[in-house]
Amino acid sequence: MKDVVRQNFDASVDAYTTYEWRTNRFTSLARLLAAEMSARTDGGLGRVLDAGAGTGVSTRVFTETAADTIALDISREMLREIDSAARLQADFDHLPLSDQSVDGVAFTASLFLVPDPAAAVREAARVLRPDGVVGAVAPLGWFCPDGTDVFEQFERESRSPADTSALEDALASEFSTTTGTWKFSTTAENIRLFHAIPAMAARLYPKLDTEERVLQAHELLGPLDGTFEQRWRWVIGVPE
Repeated sequence: MKDVVRQNFDASVDAYTTYEWRTNRFTSLARLLAAEMSARTDGGLGRVLDAGAGTGVSTRVFTETAADTIALDISREMLREIDSAARLQADFDHLPLSDQSVDGVAFTASLFLVPDPAAAVREAARVLRPDGVVGAVAPLGWFCPDGTDVFEQFERESRSPADTSALEDALASEFSTTTGTWKFSTTAENIRLFHAIPAMAARLYPKLDTEERVLQAHELLGPLDGTFEQRWRWVIGVPE
């Protein structure tokens, strides 16, 4: 399973970059998350682990606000795009860090991509200092102006490996948590661009190979038109 995830993200660098250039979505999420995390610390963020750093969009944000940032990702190809921080290639459930060695762990649009968020959260709790903070963001979906799910019309779900509720439960089992929702206006073209990222096209067609799933996602979403709302759940946790 981890090899598949790694391959998905190794193949996603260019499409991920295109989506971010067009929408600035992951930068916006990282800035919002960094602000929420900083608000729950005395004196600001110290050493932050950017868990699921991707091409470094979130890493650059945390580098601006934290004293020290470590970029961690399972994909070597993604990490090659980062030059603003120390880099570690690893997965979330075996963090190559000592106990109580960081002040913050940020899962910016990443924790929902693992099948067992509870294992990742336990590792985050292990490496976090007693006065630290953890933050995560997960998609709640895309919605039409009437409030219905965009994908209802296609009779298909854009589904994460881990449900947002499972992510929330995992964090609540280890930390005292606060949650909320961020909403963004988006377009049909941006929804297509999101699902043109091979790792995200797997939300629609997880059993197809890389090229076929992207093609199928493009064909499915081709008729989509208009303006929509994208919703993201944020969760902040502090040790109890």
